[in-house]
Amino acid sequence: MPTLNEIRSTFLNFFERNDHAIVESSPLVPRNDPTLMFTNSGMVQFKNLFTGVERRDYNRASTSQKCVRAGGKHNDLDNVGYTARHHTFFEMLGNFSFGDYFKEQAIPYAWDLLTKDFELDKSKLLVTIYHTDDEAAEIWKKYAGLPDNRIIRIATDDNFWSMGATGPCGPCTEIFYDHGPDIWGGQPGSPEEDGDRFIEIWNLVFMQNERFEDGSQIDLEMQSIDTGMGLERIGALLQGKHDNYDTDLMRSLIEASAHVTSQDPDGPGNVHHRVIADHLRSTSFLIADGVMPSNEGRGYVLRRIMRRAMRHAHLLGAQDPVMHQLVPALVTQMGQAFPELGRAQALIEETLKLEETRFKTTLDRGLKLLEDELGVLPENAALPGQTAFKLYDTYGFPLDLTQDALREKGREVDTDGFDTAMAEQKAKARAAWAGTGEAADSTIWFDIAEESGTTDFLGYDTEVAEGQITALVRDGAPLASAKTGETVQIALNQSPFYAESGGQVGDSGEIRTESGLARITDTKKAAGVFIHLAEVTEGEILKGQAAQLEVDHARRTSIRANHSATHLLHEALRKALGDHVAQRGSLNAEDRLRFDFSHAKALSAEELMQVETEVNDFIRQNAPVETRIMTPDDARALGAQALFGEKYGDEVRVVSMGVEDGSGKGLDGQTYSIELCGGTHVRQTGDIGLFVALGDSASSAGVRRIEALTGAEAFRYLSEQDRRMTALAGELKAQPQDVVSRIKALMDERKALSNEVAQLRRELAMAGGAGQGDGPEAQEINGVKFLAQVLSGVSGKDLPSLIDEHKTRLGSGAVLLIADTGGKVAVAAGVTEDLTGTVSAVDLVRAAVPELGGKGGGGRPDMAQGGGKDAANAEAAITAAKAVMGG
Repeated sequence: MPTLNEIRSTFLNFFERNDHAIVESSPLVPRNDPTLMFTNSGMVQFKNLFTGVERRDYNRASTSQKCVRAGGKHNDLDNVGYTARHHTFFEMLGNFSFGDYFKEQAIPYAWDLLTKDFELDKSKLLVTIYHTDDEAAEIWKKYAGLPDNRIIRIATDDNFWSMGATGPCGPCTEIFYDHGPDIWGGQPGSPEEDGDRFIEIWNLVFMQNERFEDGSQIDLEMQSIDTGMGLERIGALLQGKHDNYDTDLMRSLIEASAHVTSQDPDGPGNVHHRVIADHLRSTSFLIADGVMPSNEGRGYVLRRIMRRAMRHAHLLGAQDPVMHQLVPALVTQMGQAFPELGRAQALIEETLKLEETRFKTTLDRGLKLLEDELGVLPENAALPGQTAFKLYDTYGFPLDLTQDALREKGREVDTDGFDTAMAEQKAKARAAWAGTGEAADSTIWFDIAEESGTTDFLGYDTEVAEGQITALVRDGAPLASAKTGETVQIALNQSPFYAESGGQVGDSGEIRTESGLARITDTKKAAGVFIHLAEVTEGEILKGQAAQLEVDHARRTSIRANHSATHLLHEALRKALGDHVAQRGSLNAEDRLRFDFSHAKALSAEELMQVETEVNDFIRQNAPVETRIMTPDDARALGAQALFGEKYGDEVRVVSMGVEDGSGKGLDGQTYSIELCGGTHVRQTGDIGLFVALGDSASSAGVRRIEALTGAEAFRYLSEQDRRMTALAGELKAQPQDVVSRIKALMDERKALSNEVAQLRRELAMAGGAGQGDGPEAQEINGVKFLAQVLSGVSGKDLPSLIDEHKTRLGSGAVLLIADTGGKVAVAAGVTEDLTGTVSAVDLVRAAVPELGGKGGGGRPDMAQGGGKDAANAEAAITAAKAVMGG
């Protein structure tokens, strides 16, 4: 009996022998189909090849594609565990031709694989075709030898595939297996077709037409093949089972569930084990592909699946978290085919354990509320919608989880009442939002969030993706389109563009649609909606269009480096200055970083050098930058630093980097930096390249600021500094290493010369200038000696010392000196101590200053100073001073 792993290998090997490229499964989060929440078929990753938008180095391919159907129109969640073939996660085996072979080869490939490699009984196989597809009917007759009664013509869309209302489309042929008359059911197209006798095992799509808006069709230039066969279905068939959960892979997971819960795998709790086995696969693969539990979008669907499995574990009597204990069994079964499971095993286990631990604290209370409410309801009465909403709002029970719990009791939920309660809560939230004082147009984003949902951020994993334009806005009003030259705000259902928050600037880049191109200059967010600020540069952008989204890679790379360096800087400051250091603001832009932190005084040169050296040490360490999702309390218990101004919900992203032996931080006691952060970061610290601190300055009272550069900007800065140093050394005729000592010697020499010049100026001034004998003569006014002098080549700061020398020479008297300093005039007056009761130096200055074009002046009675701007009126100023003395 072949295992599912062997069946998968047989399928892929068959097509590899037939010249198909074996392509790895794409992630569960589709990057090229914004209409899908999760990848739900093998053709999703090839959509652009089928439409001719993309080219690859192969034109035929085969995959085993991981798929999830648990949200939107593809939602099998309610049936999982209760039926034989419903799953939230499944593998889709497929082969694809992109304009290479068509029906004449696709049908033989399918027939040969099924009847030769898989050795299925030909007499048990029958097919359906689209009722007008005579070409397919002839191939089935000629190659497979099928009679007309085993080629069933179907006239409905069940056998006609289309990519959308317009675009590529074509007929299908489906292959069915007949399990025999002992099982109820009829052939496809019959009234009993929903029975289990005839089971579809493979669907071949012939993509041969292009459909237009008026319904007309033409043949595609590139006719292609897209097939899909569920591994679980074909596995059950080849293993002689009629139930997918009886296959070897699913059975091993069921037995693992039975082991950790100490329950019989085939006992009364069998359905619970089936649910757990299925949900273990979907949750683990979603986490491995970057989806984390949250309260919206893909994260909300993941949380619903996780909590549904956890409730079934609870019903099996599990008192402690068990889901994470099952991950090794899953990795053993599927890790070889999907190595991402092994790489993410630690993250998967940690996320499941955290979610189950948190959920179990509320599960008992929620179930008690449910039991209490049912106890007072009339028999068979529906659970009131308000109660179901309380379970959702207070205890985190999604509506489908409550419905699942009531199913076993034969009860239903008043879903209309639930919807009413939900609408009331949204109305309250809207009113609260309107009162927050946000920008005037913010309420439209709340409308958009309610109508189209919030934006799923894809940018942790990719910088290129597809999204669907959910709204165009200008000046707070919605638009249907925007044309070349117009500026517009664009909202999308998903985006790789980071929206400004946490100190990290918003991304820029391009958004391209079938009809136009827009340049994104910035990205912000409101009400959970990412707002892409755009200028349409080509054509026209329309609401509802699918769009190719591409972040400016070089700019994002620089921003990431600066953000990660900020984390290292924060920790280095704490090490250098003390644990009182805490972030008080930051900026992580493409060209620099800025970090504000609590500290009372300026950093010394030695402290700044210590910080810069330590950051660069951890950059060179090239340690991985890791991200975990956990509760804020658990994160703080690890020593994670919360970022200033950030608000945290039930879960936080914890970013850790650097390894430091014996630090005592982190899960392993060695992590250097651990911070709560929602920003984007480098993968290894070495990606930062280089860190240069530009200096330390005051930001506000008790807050210092460091600005710094990383990577290419840091290198350019150091290169420019080196160029300047080389030029300076050349001017000084010294080696670069001797520049500092040479400049110090020149500064000492300059200081000595300046002192000498100042002394000579004072001596010259005291002498009254060249050729003036022993200096200016004093005159007597009202019995008081008065000396006035106009000087040049003397600075204002020299006047007080000159006045003191004149006062010493006079013995008793008053002095007024006016210095023309080149565009400005300095005035100083002095009076000897014996005369300060008669004459005030302040009065002398205040009399002189107005004549010189100045105002005011002041000082002490024995010494005062002032200034002006017109030296030509110096004699008038002296005359005004004499008048004060009565002269």
